Order: sequence, then C-alpha cells, then structure tokens
Amino acid sequence: MKLSNEYAWIIPSCPLVASCFTGLLAFFFPIATRSFRRLCALFNTFLLTIAMFVSFVLFWEQLRSHSIQQYLWSWIPKSDFCLEIGFLVDPLTLIMSLLVTTVGVSVMVYSDSYMFHDQGYVRFYAYLSLFTASMSGSVFSPNLIQLYIFWELVGMCSYLLVGFWFARASAANACQKAFVTNRIGDFGLLLGILGVYWITGSFEICELCDRFVDLGKVGFVNPIFANIIVLLLFLGPVAKSAQFPLHVWLPDAMEGPTPISALIHAATMVAAGIFFIARIFSLILIFPLAMRVISWIGGATALLGATLAISQRDLKKGLAYSTMSQLGYMVSALGIGAYRSALFHLVTHAYSKALLFLGAGSVIHSIEKIVGYSPDKSQNMFLMGGLRKYMPITGTTFLPGTLSLCGIPPLACFWSKDDIITESWLYSPVLGLIASGTAGLTAFYMFRIHLLTFEGDFRANETNWVYFNNSPSKLTDISLWGRTELESSINPISQNPASVQYTVDKNFPPPRSHLRNPSDIQVHFAEGLVQPKESNFVMTFPLLALAIPTMLIGLVGVDFTGKNNGFDSVYGWFNFPINYFYDGKILPFLVKALVNSIGSISISIFGIFVSSNIYGRIHKLNNQRNFVVSELLNSNLISTFGHFVQAWSLNRGYIDYYYNIWFVRNIISLSKLISNFDRHIVDGFVNATGASNFLGGESLRYGENGRVSYYLLVLVFGIISLLSPIITFFPIPPFP
Repeated sequence: MKLSNEYAWIIPSCPLVASCFTGLLAFFFPIATRSFRRLCALFNTFLLTIAMFVSFVLFWEQLRSHSIQQYLWSWIPKSDFCLEIGFLVDPLTLIMSLLVTTVGVSVMVYSDSYMFHDQGYVRFYAYLSLFTASMSGSVFSPNLIQLYIFWELVGMCSYLLVGFWFARASAANACQKAFVTNRIGDFGLLLGILGVYWITGSFEICELCDRFVDLGKVGFVNPIFANIIVLLLFLGPVAKSAQFPLHVWLPDAMEGPTPISALIHAATMVAAGIFFIARIFSLILIFPLAMRVISWIGGATALLGATLAISQRDLKKGLAYSTMSQLGYMVSALGIGAYRSALFHLVTHAYSKALLFLGAGSVIHSIEKIVGYSPDKSQNMFLMGGLRKYMPITGTTFLPGTLSLCGIPPLACFWSKDDIITESWLYSPVLGLIASGTAGLTAFYMFRIHLLTFEGDFRANETNWVYFNNSPSKLTDISLWGRTELESSINPISQNPASVQYTVDKNFPPPRSHLRNPSDIQVHFAEGLVQPKESNFVMTFPLLALAIPTMLIGLVGVDFTGKNNGFDSVYGWFNFPINYFYDGKILPFLVKALVNSIGSISISIFGIFVSSNIYGRIHKLNNQRNFVVSELLNSNLISTFGHFVQAWSLNRGYIDYYYNIWFVRNIISLSKLISNFDRHIVDGFVNATGASNFLGGESLRYGENGRVSYYLLVLVFGIISLLSPIITFFPIPPFP
C-alpha cells in the first residue's frame, strides 16, 4: 500500500478524535457510558491501531523515498509576522511516531484487563488517547510554538494520569509534584524559545541553525547569550526527561496506574525531552560550552539514577530510577555528539522498559489479590519471590527485558548502550568511567529486581513475622547486604539493643512471650496459603508482543558500515544488515562486534554475578522453620557499607530532603509573610475604609427620623455654628 506523507495528519488526529468522543460521552451520558464502556475502549484502541498502521506505511515509504517534507498553513498572518502550523515528516518523526503508536496500542490492550474493575475505566481511556494525540502532535510539529503547545498538553495529560486515583493523598501529591517540577523546566523552555525568536526572528526549527550561523558570522550573536538561550531550551528536557536536578518527580509518579508508567514514564513522555534535543541538535552542535554542560548533566544523572535504584524495595520505583539512569545515558550521548547512539538507545530502551513495566503491572495485579491493594505491600519485592513458577509467561518475558537493560548480547539495549560507552570513552575518560560504572550498577540492580521478584520461594503469605538476634552465632545463611535489606524491609516492633523483632504482617504481631528461644530466628508460617496466578491472555499478549522487539530490534540499528550515519536516512538502518546477510558477512561482523565489546560485557556479567551472590540465597528464609542468621566475624565494614548504600537509595540521595529544607520551607515562609502582609496591611486598609464609611452612614441614618421640628432645630444649630466664628472675628458694630 502506498500513502503520501500529506496523510500524516491522521496519526495525531485518530487518538484525538477518540479522546474527545469518549470524554464527551462520559460527561453527558455517564450512565449509558458505563453500559458500553468496553465499546469505548475498543473504539480508542481501534483508532490508535489505525494511526499505528499509517505510521508503518509512511515509514515504509520513507525507506524508499528518503524525503523530508512539511505541510504548513498560515495561522497568524500579518505583514511583519506570520506564524504557521502544520506537520513535518522526516525520519526522526516517523521513528518516534512508530514508537508512540506501537507502545500505545500495547498499553491500551493491556489496560482493558488491568483497569477493568476500576470505576474510572472510560475516563482512563480518554486520558490515554489524549496523551497519545499530544505526544504525536509534538513529534510532528514543524516549529517551536506548535511544539510547545503540544509539550504543555503532554504535561497536562501526565498530571491527569499520575493523579488518576486522586482520592489517594499520595497520588494527589505526586501529580502536583510532577506538575510543578515540570513547570519549572517549561518556564525555562519558554524563555529559550522567546530568546531564539529575538535573535533569529523565526520559530521554524529547520531555519534556526542556518540563521544562527549567518548571524554569528557578522558578529550579531553574543556567544555567552547564545549559550544561555541553548541551556534555557535544555531546561525543558531536564524536567521532562527527569534529569538532575529536576528528576525528583519521576519516582513519585509511580502512584499512577502501572500501564501509565509503561507508556509515559518509560517509552514516550520522558522520551519527549530526548526527542526535543535531537530535533534542535544542529543548533546545539554549534555551541561547545552548552554541549559540554549537557554531557555532564547526563552523565551525573545516569550515575545518580543507578545508585538510587540499587536498594529500592518498591518494584515500580526501582524501574523508575532505572529509567532515569538510562535517560541520562541518552542525554550524555547527545552532549558528546553521539546523535545516532542516543536515539538508538531511546528506541531500544523504550521497548525494553515498556515490557518491564507491563510485567511489573502483571505481578502487582496478581499480588494485590493476596496482600491487598496497599502499594506498600503489593509492590514490595521482599514480599514476592518465586513468581516465575506461578506466572511463567510474565516471568519468562520479564527476563529478556532485564537482560537487555543489563547489556547482555544480542538483546536490544546491548548494542545501543555499548555504542554510548564507546563514544563516552573517546570523549572523556571520566565520562567513560561513569558510563561503564553505571552499566555495572545497572546489571546489579536489574538482576536484583528479577531475583527478588521471580526466583526463590514465594514470601508474601508464608513469612508472617521474623525474630532476629544481633549476637554472634554459628551460621550465616544469607549475605550481609541481603540481610541488611531484609531486616529493614520489614517493620520493627521492638528496638531492644540485644534483640530486634520484626513483622511483615501488621495484623499478626506475636507477643514476645511466644518466643521459645530468644537466640534464634523464629520463622512462622501461615496455614492455607494463597498462590498467585498468571494474568489472563489480554495482559500477557502485550508482554509477548513487546518481547519480540526487546530481543531483535537492536540488530536493526547496528551500524554495520562503521560510518555512524545517524538518522539522516532511515534506509541506512535497514539496508546494510540485509546486504550483509545476503553476502554472508553478518555473522563475522557480529562476532567482531562482540569481541570489541568484551569490556562492557564483562562489567555487566560481573554486576549480575555480584547480584546473584547477594540475593540468590535470600529465599532460604522460607526453606527452614527455625534457623540462625548472624554476622560474619570482622564484617563491620561490609555491614556499614551496606547500611550506607541502603540509606542513600531509600532516602533518594537526600536530595528531596534538602529540597524540602532549602526551597519548600523557604517558599512556605515567604508565602506566609506575603499572606500576613496582604491580610493585615492591604486588607486592613480596605476594611478600615469600609468600616469608617459604615459608621458614618449609620450615624447619619439615625439622624434621619422624619420630624420637621427636629430638622428645624438642626438647621438653626447649623446656622448658628456657621455664624459663630464670623461674629467672633467680625463683631457687628453698635447702632448709633
């Protein structure tokens, strides 16, 4: 099928129509909508599928034509100013469109079962379609104004979806935090856009670089001012893509439904910042200072996200910090000029992380039926374990996503991450060391997530409470770091220095008198265990579908020529692998690539080995009814380090704490000062004026009694009062 690029408007229009129709139907006919809510979901999914189909067709045409086209209409036509709207169709646009629509369709199919029993089922699909339309609109925008409009719509949809369960205080606070944090970045982006127009007189993305170069040659552009403008433009992606220091909203955004985490916080919204940097990359490239700042912010974010994910107990928050770290990789790659590697990693990471988040949603959906609907329990990895035996499809599909992020070949993220690590070492040894170290940490915490969730024995309804003794004993069944996390992952109910008692289930805290031997760990088991079950086909089918690109799409983007052509031609991504396959050269090339990547592979394998050594034996808690766990001799250093890492991770690097001290409290104090000034000074003056008028009016009201004699008396008294001074100073002369 052949389709012209002028039909690209269908891609954002389909989900927009679906969202408007669903929203209006739910608003005006709420009772009827409940009866046909499955049809509403089917309608939204169908229209997004049409958009996905159009994206595939246009992408295939792009492989043949290699064209870049834009279609514009005058929006604000004036003699000295003309703002146009339309859509731009180029390789980057179509790749992002494919990413948004394919992941969006998977999430919509998955959400039908995940959100089926929720009262906001129809509202959820309306928000979901609106978000997809907003993201597609920003992708196809040909100028900065139109892009900024859709950029703000994406932020609004994020606010609505993160706070979807707004009745929960945590969700309401999370969506407000995400909204405010993103407004900080968007304000900087708006200033940058205005600065660009002030210098160039244009909002058109295709013209910005050429105009900057021409104006720079004649000395019209101040380099310092130009770098400030570029960094202001970069402030928008800093917030949207959760880069340090505006990353604090991302883990809290996990309060939204898990399908939203898969779509927004893994594949699309957080990728919008990376897309924006890539869209104006030709402009950023001419400012080395801005490029250097971008690269180091990305490197710092990658390392920080990895360290914060290393001891998370919440399954979704661990994946959220992993997303933050991988986005740091992409920003760092763009900062060092590795344009192709950054966008390659954007695609591979999006599919891998969408698979992981949907797999996490399948796990949470099953665990909630056992431990309840509290996120503290249903998302706690220490209350999981052994789920691969009960949920084979979820566990099997979760593993390739884990190994992909770990950087294990030939899975998708290996190829893109290895490119970024190589480019980082060529740019700066320090940045290369950060990239390599982050890769090792990524392998460690991702395999930790997999082991705690799917391996070992199921812990949610078996371990009701555990009693630990801190005195030295004979046997150590789990490693020190694992024990440190296990002890702190359950709730202490006694803080005796000699012995500490912990409970997993608050409804079952046994009294200390029931302990037969205080020197042992007592592990009590509940009767009538409830086993988790695999999710239905509607939820597992998207997992199987996303597992395919997670395993294979990395081979599509491998640079078989070594020329690093970038995204200038999408055809280059596919032509060379096919030719190499027919010529019999693809296997030797892959072997050579693996040999050259032995360093990064070794780091990833080492991270997996350490994670397996620490967390591979925690499930022994469930294999023995009574056993002793104690510290090894001369192990204080290891134990102290484990406590420090855990405290750093669980306290979010103390960044939120200091933000609360430096910014939140000061803003609250300033707000109270302004409020008091407004209430006592401004309102006091206005209220005093009103009170004086009121008292004057009341006093006059009592004088108006309607009696003529009283009026004559007042009149005479008034005349005498007026004439008295005159008579006093100007006495009447005596009569002769």
